[in-house]
Parts: sequence; structure tokens; C-alpha cells
Amino acid sequence: MKNAVQRFGKFLSSMVMPNIGAFIAWGFITALFIEKGWLPNAQLATLNGPMLNYLLPVLIAFQGGKLIGGDRGGVMGAIATIGVIVGAPDYPMLMGAMVMGPLAGFVIKKFDQAMDGRMPAGFEMLINNFSIGIFGMLLAIVGYYAIGPFMSAVLIVLKGGVQVLVNHNLLPLAAIFIEPAKVLFLNNAINHGIFTPIGIEQAAEAGKSIMYMLEANPGPGLGLLLAYWAFSKDKATKDSAPGAIIIHFFGGIHEIYFPYILMNPLVIVGPIAGNICAILFYSITKAGLVGPSAPGSIIAFMSMSPKTSIAITALGVLIAAAVSFLVSSPIVKMAGSKSLEDAQKKTSDMKAESKGQAAEVLSGADVKTDNIKKIVFACDAGMGSSAMGATKFRNRIKPLNLGITVTNTSVDNVPADADVVVCQYILQDRAVKSAPQARLVAIGNFLQDPNLDTFYAELEGRANATSAPAPAVEAEPEVKEEKKAKKAVLKKEGIKTGLKSVDKETAIRAAGQLLCDLGFANEDYIQAMVDRENMVSTYMGMGVAIPHGTSNAKETVKKSGIVVMQYPEGVDFGDEKAYLVIGIAGVGDEHLEILGNIVASLEDEELLETLKKNADVDTIMKTFG
Repeated sequence: MKNAVQRFGKFLSSMVMPNIGAFIAWGFITALFIEKGWLPNAQLATLNGPMLNYLLPVLIAFQGGKLIGGDRGGVMGAIATIGVIVGAPDYPMLMGAMVMGPLAGFVIKKFDQAMDGRMPAGFEMLINNFSIGIFGMLLAIVGYYAIGPFMSAVLIVLKGGVQVLVNHNLLPLAAIFIEPAKVLFLNNAINHGIFTPIGIEQAAEAGKSIMYMLEANPGPGLGLLLAYWAFSKDKATKDSAPGAIIIHFFGGIHEIYFPYILMNPLVIVGPIAGNICAILFYSITKAGLVGPSAPGSIIAFMSMSPKTSIAITALGVLIAAAVSFLVSSPIVKMAGSKSLEDAQKKTSDMKAESKGQAAEVLSGADVKTDNIKKIVFACDAGMGSSAMGATKFRNRIKPLNLGITVTNTSVDNVPADADVVVCQYILQDRAVKSAPQARLVAIGNFLQDPNLDTFYAELEGRANATSAPAPAVEAEPEVKEEKKAKKAVLKKEGIKTGLKSVDKETAIRAAGQLLCDLGFANEDYIQAMVDRENMVSTYMGMGVAIPHGTSNAKETVKKSGIVVMQYPEGVDFGDEKAYLVIGIAGVGDEHLEILGNIVASLEDEELLETLKKNADVDTIMKTFG
């Protein structure tokens, strides 16, 4: 249940967070130019309404539709949400956009799935455009007559509920739910999914709203971190607190203090007490902000304050910090020397859950493997590192007879049936976005990595525990001899041995230039190889690097080709040395057979040492080609 709530909350916030810049722009226009603003300007103040009523809901709907149905879903969401906006003219339809955007994305996604493989040739563009137009129109009508009025009723109920809390002086008690929810990474969902829509309605009437102050106040977290800085008995925790204070208070990244609470859950009473006192103070003084504070830094918080109450806004932050500090301090003193490192790992795991990902980053943890049928190795371009990694791991698990398919692809195009995705750490976020259903194994390099060894050990345990069918390992493509000759991807002219050691970029550019000289790519591909290296290292382990271009550079590849550069003294790739620098330009899967041969040669340590330092052109050609 908790995970479901987290995923729902994260999905709500994921529609808003990419559009925070638009909220900030609208907030500044409101704070500066309305009648009670810092620089009142009647003409510029007219920007407020269209941005609030049209721009923000449409942006949210586009993002929600895109999350479900890609770019087509985004366009559908924007069209349909206009119906919601017009159907509920009395209220800003941010919440309506959060409903209509994903709904529209779902509709077009299902249509695209139904039409997959069934479109008549030559009618693709016509069908794609008319489907968005027709379904968008229909959903806009539904939005006008149903969703818009319904969401208006929801807002009336929520607004009434808030008013009841205010009338009975109970609003400060909301902090009892807000602070624990924040630690569960529901902070953005609460702030932008619930409080902001209500706050917008209140601000439209009164020029400000206390709803903007409930979650975003940086005072409670500041007091907690100050208590750890002053009284923690764990040196690492104590030393980390000042940096966390800066990031939290000035950067507005509240997540930075969540591990400090998870380290000692009882300490959460400090931020709760601090926020209760601040909300009570703001309620008594009739305080409010003119727009949402995003992110929740003191800079954003104060910039959204009306000029007539800036001192009150600042005092509320100080009250929250002081109370949180006073309540948290004795708890921190009694806590002993609990490790912040363990709490940070727990926080990382919770954040992964809050993103709605079934993916796991393996670092020695026990992971169920019973249902794994397909493992996908993913890199940026899907042509080099992932191909070698997949080949090596495929060969490694083949004797286990688990019936698992191992393949490779670009990190942005992981197939929907992937059960496990293996990628480098820096590509984790893209992998999760591409395949949210899959488990994630994050690694340093594709040939030698402890996380891969851990994952293999788990598969080996599964093999020992059950009798499995013969492997459904993806077969290497069969290529006729005459086709091989016609499409030779490795030529003797593309092998250079005994080269003097150079720096990494020079080696990569030399490999790229040789690919160009042999007609495999044009000159633009060289820079793409350097860009790829700057993004993610192409060092594979075992003294081998395979530089290649980014996924955006595929149009610069003329035909598949590989060049092999041997540096007996090595080329520094970060902390490792590469003795074989293998440049790749790939079209489709034509280069994969040679990569398979390269991987096979790595299994023979004696041969590998010869290839890296002493082999001549003929030996390398015979081994790889």
C-alpha cells in the first residue's frame, strides 16, 4: 500500500516538476505586478490570468500525457485539457490537467498498440495525425461536459475542508501528516498536487495563500540539521551537517535531510513541532505567499512573500527552525552514534520506490530471479559496449541452461518485455524511464564488475535449485561467406599495432579518423566519439576500450566497420589503461559478430595478453575477423 501511494504521489509530482520554471515565472509576475505586488503594473499584471488558467494546466497535461503515451500522448493531453479548462471557467484546472493528461496519453497509447502492424503502407502519417485530432476532440468534449465540472466540485470540497480547519484553528495539525509524508518522498506530490491548486484559488481571491507555506517552509529541516551539527556523536554525521544545511536552506533540496530522520525516526517530532508552530503563527498573522515556493529554499520562499509581510514570513521560518532545533536536540543527544551511511542507503532505496520503479540497483543484495526471461544490456548508442557486455554475459550463463535471452540495445529503446536492464551508473535514470517495469543492475563497466558477479551468482543459484529447459539464448546472426566478404567490417588496413602511448582523446580521434579513411563514417563521427566518451566511459575492462559515437550520430555512419589500435604501453582511460582501442561504426547488427569474436578472445588470458602487446596484424585479423 505504501509503495502504491508513493508511486501515485511521484506520478503526480512528475507532471509538475518539469514545469517548475513556468510556475516560477508565473509566481514572479504575480509577486511583482499585481496591485499589491512589489512593482504594481496593471498591463503586465494581465499576464497572470492566461498563464494560470491556460499555460500551466496545458503544460501539466502535456507532461502527464507524455509520461503515458510519449509525444503523441502529450499532444493529446494538451488538446483534451482545453475542454476541461473551458468547462470549468471559475477555477484554475491544474488538478483537472493532472487527470486529463494521463487519460489522453493512455487512450492514444492503446490506439497505437491496436494499430501496430496493421497500418496500410503509405497511410501512416494520415492515420497518426487524424487519430490525435479525432480522439483529442472527443476527449475535449468529455472534459468540457464531465471532467471540468467534476474537478470544480472536488476543488469546492477541498477548499471547504481547508476552511473548516482554518475556522476551527486546526490547520497547524496538518504538519503531523506533512512531515512524515515528505520523508516518504511525497513532498512534491503534496505541495504541487494538493496545496498549490487550493492556494491558487485562495490567492486569486485574497492575493495570497497560506497553503503555499505549509510544505515549502525550510525552517523545520534547518532546525533538525542544526541539532545534528551541534550534538551528533557520530563524527561523519556531524561533519556532513553543515553542507546539508547549505543545500537544504539555500538550494531548497529538502530531500537532503531525510536520511537524518531515517537514521533516528523519533527525531521527526522536531520538524513536526517546528512546522506546527510556524503554521500557527502564520494563521494568527494572516500570512501567505502570492505564489508557490519552488524549490523550497529560503530564497524562493521569501521572494514569493508580499512586500507588506516579508518580516512575518521570515519570522515564521525562524520559529520553525528554533522549535525544530530545541525539540530535536535532546533526541539527537540520546541517539548514540548511528551511521548516516546506512540511512542514506535506505533513503536511496525509498527514493527508488517513490519513483514508481520496480527496478533495483544491485550491490550485493539478494534479488529474486525466478521470473527472469530476458536480460537487456543497454548503453547510449546500443552498438558497442552493451553488445560486448551482452555477448560475454550470454556466454557466461549459457551453461546454466536457464532459458534466458540476453540481448543489447540503446538505453532509450529498451523493449517492454525486458525483465532486467544492465547499464552503467550514469545511465540509470534513462534506463528507468525507458523500462520502468524492469529490474536495474547498475555497473561500472560491462566486462568486469562486482554487481554483474553478484547477479550471475544469483542466476547460478537458481540453476542449482531447479531443472530448467535448454537455453533460449539469442543466436548469432548467420551470415553467408559471400556476404561477409562484401560487408567486411574489419580490414587489415584497419589494424594498427605497436603504437606509442598517447592521451585518451588523441587515441579516440585516431581511431575515428581511421574509420573515416576506410569509408565507414564521415568526419563528424570523430567528434561524436569524443562526445560519447565524455558522457560515459567506453573502457570495457581487461585492458580494452571500444570508443564509438553517440546515438545521435548514427546518420554519420556510412557502413559498419571496426578498427583495432594496439598500444603496448597503454592509454589512460581514467584509472585504467586500455591496450586495445577498438573503434566502432555500426549500422544495425552487422558489427556484432566481430564483437562476439573479441569477447571470446578475452576468455583466453594468454591470448589476450598477446593481442594487447605483441600480436601482429595477421594475428589480430585471424582472431577477431
